[in-house]
Amino acid sequence: MRGDCPFYSELLRLSDDGLMQEVCAGNDDAFAVVFKRYHHLVQTVALRILRDAAEAEDMTQAVFLEIFRNAAQFDCHRGTLKVWLLQYAYTRSMNRRNYLLIRHAYNTTEVSTIDEAETFWFPERLQVQEASRLSSEAMACLSDSQRQTITMFFFEGLTCREIAVRTGDTYANIRHHYYRGLDQMRAYLDLLTFKRTRSRKREDLSL
Repeated sequence: MRGDCPFYSELLRLSDDGLMQEVCAGNDDAFAVVFKRYHHLVQTVALRILRDAAEAEDMTQAVFLEIFRNAAQFDCHRGTLKVWLLQYAYTRSMNRRNYLLIRHAYNTTEVSTIDEAETFWFPERLQVQEASRLSSEAMACLSDSQRQTITMFFFEGLTCREIAVRTGDTYANIRHHYYRGLDQMRAYLDLLTFKRTRSRKREDLSL
């Protein structure tokens, strides 16, 4: 660890980008702050997908271990740390859930209760950094109400009922903002993927 690294109290006041710079420089205390700041968020995402507290806890540890190993890949110009963490949490949790399904660790009743829209956040076909950037672009296309609802749901781990209480809006409106927002994000990302696929086909034909 560097001799001139900030003290823990100073690390707590750093931005996410500043913390990741310290992590890349070998400051383990900075990573401890990252974990303290976001472990609940990552665990919430894992729990919503895996529906098992022990599995979610293990997944949280695995996600942060992978983040620590790949800290040098983080690029603040291509997305926020929060989105980067969520991408890891979503992708790894879905992979684990699919593995458990194959091993028959869930019964069909439990699995059927998982709302597809609830687990949708990032297309699995995208790389982590690309998904971070594109998801930010997709969020920018939403209305203020949709963006606020989705941010509170995914980034703060609140349920739709909790968001309704926090914002003073009705539960029905919050659900509407949530599902409409996800539909618009999905449509944006699907359209972009379609355009890229068509562009690649044209390039192949020109060769």
